[in-house]
Amino acid sequence: MLRLALVDGIGPRRHQSLLSHFGSIDAVLTAGRGQLLDVPGIGPKQAVGIAKAGSRAPTQLLQSCRDHDFWMWFPDMQEYPQLLREIPDPPLVLFGRGAWRPTDRFCVAIVGSRRPTAYGRRQAQRLTASVVQAGLVVVSGLARGIDAVAHQTALDNGGRTIAVLGSGLLKIYPREHKQLAAQICQHGVLLSEAPPTRQAVAGAFPQRNRVISGLSTGVVVVEAAERSGALITARHAMEQGRDVFAVPGPADSPQSRGCHQLLRDGAKLVESVDDILEEIFPLLAAASGQPDDNGRDLGHLEALSEEVRQVYARIGHSSQAVESLASDCQISISHLLSILTDLELKRMIRRDGPLHVQRRF
Repeated sequence: MLRLALVDGIGPRRHQSLLSHFGSIDAVLTAGRGQLLDVPGIGPKQAVGIAKAGSRAPTQLLQSCRDHDFWMWFPDMQEYPQLLREIPDPPLVLFGRGAWRPTDRFCVAIVGSRRPTAYGRRQAQRLTASVVQAGLVVVSGLARGIDAVAHQTALDNGGRTIAVLGSGLLKIYPREHKQLAAQICQHGVLLSEAPPTRQAVAGAFPQRNRVISGLSTGVVVVEAAERSGALITARHAMEQGRDVFAVPGPADSPQSRGCHQLLRDGAKLVESVDDILEEIFPLLAAASGQPDDNGRDLGHLEALSEEVRQVYARIGHSSQAVESLASDCQISISHLLSILTDLELKRMIRRDGPLHVQRRF
């Protein structure tokens, strides 16, 4: 699969056409030029590329991956993110760097303008910090502007973040984000469907955007002009059946016209992180499939300790006395209050008076 995935112009749809026509990857790689040209969508350039791929192994690329601690995912691998596998055109191969955690699948994309206003930066920082506090992972594209703000804010708040590149992992773009990319590798993951040495080209970024939305439960557009690339990510998200959120801006700001159009098209308006979490948490719960004592799903709580998870499982949607909860959990009230503070910061519960709590969602 790797050899075919590396051929220029062979994306998920052409890959499927080739498999449907020939029956196997080996048959594709050994097919003659004339046979390849019989496949819809395969032109002379792709036919030559496939012939070359079939005659030589990607030895140099594999050695480069080993030298730089890169890893690869293919759609048939267990590690391949389930949400990404479900999109119409999942990447045939993903190159990665950094330690992927199972809880990284609980993520939200935050994207926006490459030339944000001060207002846009503030909103990106505010929402990203709150998303991280809620225990979610932030996905973005390592671009200038809102993307960089989202990645850096996630890191500054002790969270994890995933950067999806439009270039290869050895050709970080833009170059001034090399240090940011290095930080992300320590506290998150870099991903790219491009071979490690491939330079950034304009056409790669719209394709990259479908991966950002494909990985995410929802996409938040913080600030976007009428022709912003962030709107491409939002469109991919809509096509993939993901929630799209937009932050409104000043009525006369050109940098917010794209967000205002998304809102007219049905995107969910975001004033605070609660607007995101009330939509996202039920989806995360369904994805996790871990029921609590009352038959409710626990969603992304697997990112928390077993003790915190057990406490949350005993909190209902109606007001509950802290003293009674401490007795049910068989822990001291002082220790319980510490756990409740953590859950409150994650926007998972709310206080109902000084000594009562209940779930938010």
